[in-house]
Amino acid sequence: MNGSTADNASRGTVVLLHGFAGVPIMSRPQARMLRRAGFETRELGYDSWGKSLNELCDRLAPRVARIAASAANNNSPVHFVGHSMGGLVIRALLSRQRPANLGHVVMLGTPNAGSELADFVDSWPVLRPILGKAAPALITRRSAAVDALFGPLDYSLGIIAGDWHMAGTPFSRLFPGPHDGKVSIASTRLPQAADHIILPLPHTLLLYHPTALLEVRHFLLHGRFSDEARRE
Repeated sequence: MNGSTADNASRGTVVLLHGFAGVPIMSRPQARMLRRAGFETRELGYDSWGKSLNELCDRLAPRVARIAASAANNNSPVHFVGHSMGGLVIRALLSRQRPANLGHVVMLGTPNAGSELADFVDSWPVLRPILGKAAPALITRRSAAVDALFGPLDYSLGIIAGDWHMAGTPFSRLFPGPHDGKVSIASTRLPQAADHIILPLPHTLLLYHPTALLEVRHFLLHGRFSDEARRE
């Protein structure tokens, strides 16, 4: 769903990208909250399983360019919010063609250094097909070619990580430290990010929980997360 009022345009447009194996409707709670705050929203879908990261950029870049141009015509910025793999897609898109009117970027549970859970799946031939063509971007042992797709990080970025998981689950031993059940907190970090917070949430709920949604809004408005959310 898209906003359309003049007030929305003044705060800009937010491009929302779901995570691996997701669909655009998963971003709907974020979209509703952001429209109430005065933003326009665009929920983009992509074939995370069947296309490589480079192929995804080929398909999404023209759409993003049109959205950014429309926002620019209203003298407003274009922001980006990505959950999990969606954050990696955003990094690759901005590296390829950054909008001149780029605003803020927020990532939720994005495996910037790869996911140890993806490593486990990729290490077993019988499980490897689960990741499809996303594997090279999701594993921790990325190739130089994949790393090169992300480019320098010199824009306003806020990262939200989760540290809640079911104690004693079989996959907990895969992670070297606190994690959200799929991505370690350490993997979410990027030293060039403007801000980083940790919320007591599992990976999937980072996309839906009211606290996470409010922090996304706060960063898009202020370029930083709220003081109340800090646990570091």
